[in-house]
Amino acid sequence: MAGLAPGVQRRGMVRGRKWPFHLGLTATALIIAFPLLYAALIATQNNPEIFSFRVTPGTALRSNFEAVWVNRDFAGAMWNTVQMSFYVTAGKTVLSLLAGLAFVYFKFRGKWIVFFFVLVTLMMPTEVMILAMFRMVSGFGWQDTMTALVAPFLASATGAFLFRQHFANLPGELLEASQIDGASPIKFLTKVLIPISWNVIAALSVIQFVYTWNMFLWPSLIIRDEARQVVQVSLQTLTNIDGALTYGPLMLAAIIASIPPAIVFLLLQKRFMSGFAIGQDK
Repeated sequence: MAGLAPGVQRRGMVRGRKWPFHLGLTATALIIAFPLLYAALIATQNNPEIFSFRVTPGTALRSNFEAVWVNRDFAGAMWNTVQMSFYVTAGKTVLSLLAGLAFVYFKFRGKWIVFFFVLVTLMMPTEVMILAMFRMVSGFGWQDTMTALVAPFLASATGAFLFRQHFANLPGELLEASQIDGASPIKFLTKVLIPISWNVIAALSVIQFVYTWNMFLWPSLIIRDEARQVVQVSLQTLTNIDGALTYGPLMLAAIIASIPPAIVFLLLQKRFMSGFAIGQDK
């Protein structure tokens, strides 16, 4: 590299030292993406092409799509899941905001006891409460309805804890200034707290949307009408089409089912990461 300026030489040496890292990162990315790429490949093939280990796209993409989208009404299951995920996410966010407001800015007897029980529920998986939820929903006669899918999951211990911690770390002068201006608690929430909490709201929304989208056990128990079923349960029925075990339609449906949560994450990615960065700093 004789004759080159010292700065150019240094940049060339740095690039030369970095190529192993780039190669390693590229290899890691390919390994992580391999299952998705392989699923996309199988989604275009029929069973003979799959078992022949064909490494090029197959000839059955159209027939697989018709089997999933038209014959099994996968579009209806997707729409049911979109509605359920939206209602649960919106409801949990609103109730979590109100719970965080109450735990930080309201004084009432037993506040710390109530908050302790909220923390306890964080340690309890949904499966522990599934029987009680089923009896409650059945008692109200909500089977095979959107209400049965949404109502039991509107309250969120995770959301209440997240907003409680976030609001507790905000300057107390915000409340004092709003009280001087005569703002009500709801106006204080909507005009002051929410505008400075969008990152936390986005973080909670992404978590709850993905969690709700992936629910399987509860919908499989409470929903019997196939027309009202959600996408994760519908995926299970795609293993058997026309009396045969098929993989192409199943892989295609799995890829389609992963698109909405991926879109939500991409749209809220920056705020999602910022929300967790704030939580880690505090």
